[in-house]
Amino acid sequence: MTGVQTCALPICDQALVGDLVLAIGNPFGVGQTVTMGMVSAKGRSNMGLDYEDFIQTDAAINPGNSGGALVDAGRLIGVNTAILSQSGGNLGIGFAIPVNLVRSVMESLINHGHVVRGYLGVNIQDVQPAMASHFGMDGSTGALIADVVPGSPADAAGLQAGDVVVEFGGKKIKDSRHLKLVVGQSAPNQGYGLEINRGGELTAIEVSLDELSDKGPQWASQRSEEHTSELQSQAKSR
Repeated sequence: MTGVQTCALPICDQALVGDLVLAIGNPFGVGQTVTMGMVSAKGRSNMGLDYEDFIQTDAAINPGNSGGALVDAGRLIGVNTAILSQSGGNLGIGFAIPVNLVRSVMESLINHGHVVRGYLGVNIQDVQPAMASHFGMDGSTGALIADVVPGSPADAAGLQAGDVVVEFGGKKIKDSRHLKLVVGQSAPNQGYGLEINRGGELTAIEVSLDELSDKGPQWASQRSEEHTSELQSQAKSR
């Protein structure tokens, strides 16, 4: 094909809630289609996937749109991937993978032939208000470590159950989902600075990540509920 212009791939996710967007695809196989809507929300999760940071849009997305572009004024901002619907058709709640995650996966496939993700070796959860008060935190941001895998990078760095990760690699951590995304997109075998809240005091720690494998996070999950209950009891008894 000649005379076709490429769509710009931004270095970072610059989309804002309220931005007008176009969803491109082939819904139900009827042919190339463009629909218009706006960015309804960002950072959507809880859809049962390992790495979730979806852009929500009300631009019509239907079966056949998956893999199509979600664009704004000349820039790719996401890749259409899912809808929330009881009928199987569009109800104005569609989701797209943001360009940051798309770029990370694309570059990993090009350079390594598979998706490479960083591995820290912790089981994490969101910080609840009672826990934030217990740990002397101003808010409920950050990710609470419920368990640490023995022999993991987290273990070697001295992280402990009850630590709250508030910063990783210079990025402020919003919640457990955010930490999982940041670690997953970080290169293995490199050092990163963490800032943690341990017993109400901020502490700086250096950690070198391993590469995530299929066996990596299994062990921590087996004991996380016990540690979580213990931490919740401590917070309530304060």
